[in-house]
Amino acid sequence: MDPPECSGHSHDHDHEDDLGLSLRPQIDLPNVYCLNEEVENAGRSVIKLHEERLSLTPSLTSPEDDPELLLFIPFTESVTLQSISIRSSASEETVSPKTVKIFTNRDDLDFDMVRELAPMMKLELLPPDHFPDGTIDYPCRPAGRFQNISSVAIFVEDNYDDDAEQPTEITFVGLKGKGTNMKRMAVETVYESRGMPTDHKVPGADFKGQNYL
Repeated sequence: MDPPECSGHSHDHDHEDDLGLSLRPQIDLPNVYCLNEEVENAGRSVIKLHEERLSLTPSLTSPEDDPELLLFIPFTESVTLQSISIRSSASEETVSPKTVKIFTNRDDLDFDMVRELAPMMKLELLPPDHFPDGTIDYPCRPAGRFQNISSVAIFVEDNYDDDAEQPTEITFVGLKGKGTNMKRMAVETVYESRGMPTDHKVPGADFKGQNYL
């Protein structure tokens, strides 16, 4: 699969540049999760410190014969997201992600939904050998769609394996932008869709025959 043309991105060398500061301090790291990850909590592990962005381990991989990944990243406050960086390593066993779709303010997504929904932005990532000594920042455009957001979801649709047999691998995900210092209210309620069954009892239903919403 041929790589996309070299345009619409910048090569990151420093922690701060015209695409903003790292938003890692604003990420609600314990509540980051990834669907279809081969190793549990691997999605969380690739949201590394900026100075660790070139490290190859830990990494996030999909299963063989299935390139898709869906990484959900909530923030502890509203942020303006200005750029996204996704780095991978070239190896014989794994392949770099290629087509990525970005969604915001949705914590209810699954693969069926992201395949059908229109994303806030679609990216065609360059292969890792385009800039092996650093990371590539992809600006979030149009900018108005990425202001005052509470979460971002990154859907990896395919990778550079034309046969879709090799797993996708990601070694770093970086987000840059600006925080608003506006803390999210009642953060614990944001994940209501993932609540305990006991939180969703039907009134009057006890023990046998309980129904859960």
